[in-house]
Amino acid sequence: MPTDVKTTATLPRPITDYQSLSADELYRRIVEAKRALGQRVMILGHNYQRDEVIQHADFRGDSLLLSKLAAERSERPYVVFCGVHFMAETADILSRTNQTVILPDMAAGCSMADMAAIEQVDECWEALGRILPVEETVLPAVYVNSAAVLKAFCGEHGGITCTSSNAKAVIEWAWARREKILFFPDEHLGRNTANKMGIPREQMIVWDPFQPNGGNTREAIKRAKLILWKGHCSVHQMFQPVHVDQFRKQYPDGTVIVHPECHENVVNKADLVGSTEFIIRTVDGRAGRHRRVADVGRHLGPHRHARDLLHPAHHLLDDVGVLAHRHAHLALGQAVGAAEVQLEAVDAGGLHGAYDLLPGLAAVFLHDGGDEDLAGVVLLELAKVIEPI
Repeated sequence: MPTDVKTTATLPRPITDYQSLSADELYRRIVEAKRALGQRVMILGHNYQRDEVIQHADFRGDSLLLSKLAAERSERPYVVFCGVHFMAETADILSRTNQTVILPDMAAGCSMADMAAIEQVDECWEALGRILPVEETVLPAVYVNSAAVLKAFCGEHGGITCTSSNAKAVIEWAWARREKILFFPDEHLGRNTANKMGIPREQMIVWDPFQPNGGNTREAIKRAKLILWKGHCSVHQMFQPVHVDQFRKQYPDGTVIVHPECHENVVNKADLVGSTEFIIRTVDGRAGRHRRVADVGRHLGPHRHARDLLHPAHHLLDDVGVLAHRHAHLALGQAVGAAEVQLEAVDAGGLHGAYDLLPGLAAVFLHDGGDEDLAGVVLLELAKVIEPI
C-alpha cells in the first residue's frame, strides 16, 4: 500500500488580517482576483457551502460531480475545491496530469471519514482473516465520503466504491461476487440500504474498531452477510424522530425528505429518502408549487442553496493545502486494482510566488449571530500566486 504524503505551504499572512474586513470588501477582492486569474483557475463549491461562498463558485454540486467537471476542463490548470479533504482527494484522483487541486484548509475534514483510519481497516481485515477466508468471502465496499487510502484498500482487495445514490446497486454487485460485505465508514447508509432491500437484521452486524473482533462473536461474524463499520456523520446524528413528528404536527400536508446517512429511526418516518442531489431536485421541483418541504439532514428552502447550517465548528485558513496530482489509478464506483495517490506540496514549478499572497481571494467569513462567530473560511487568494501567462 503506498503511503499518503500530505504537506502544506504556510500562508505568511494570518487569517486575523481578514477578520476586520467587511463582507463587501471581501466580495470585491474575490471578484477582482477571479477576474485577474481568468480561465486558469476553477472554483468548485460543494452543495453544503454557504451562499457567501457559492456565489463565487464556477460550479456547484456534490463532490463526485464536481470532480468530474474539473477533470473534463483540463484547460484550467488550477482547481480550488471549497469543501473538505476527501472531496479534494477525489478531484485529485480524477484530475488531468496538468491540473493541481488546491484545498484552502487542509484541516477541513469530515467527522465520518475520520472514523475509519486505514490502520483500523487493516486490523479489521486481518481479524476477519483469522475467522474465515477473507479474500474469498468478504468484499470491501467504501462510501465515497472517505479518504483516498481507503478507496485504494478496496482496490487492492477487489472491492468497490459507492455513493448514496448507487449504494443498493453496489451491494447487489458485491453479493453477486462474494458472500459477505464489509461496508464502511457509514453504518447508517449501509443499514438503511439493506433495510430497503429487505435484508433480515440477523444478517447484519456492526464492527466496532475499538473492540476485539469488532465486538462480535466468531459465530456472528460467520453468520453475517453485511458487516457495518461503526461510523456515522455527526451532523446527521443530530436529527431525531421527534423532529419529524414536530414538523408533521405543524405542517400536516408537508413532505419530509431524509438523507440515508440519518439514523434508521428517522429514515423510517420520512416520505422520501435520497442523496443531496435528489433532495435539491425535489425541493426545486416543489418550490414552484409552494409546497412545504422539510429536509432532515440538510436545511433547504424554496429558492435557496443547500447550506451547511448545522456544523458547530468551521475551520480557519491556517495554511494552503495543495494536492498535486502525480499518479493515480483509481476508478470511483467500480472495482479496481491497487491505487497510488501521491499528495505532494506545491513546488517552484507549480505555483510561483506561493509565499507572496496578497489580500483578495483569501477568505470568506460569515458572522452568524454575532461578530465573534467567525465561520466558513474557504477560498485561497491566488491573484499573485500563479505566474501570469
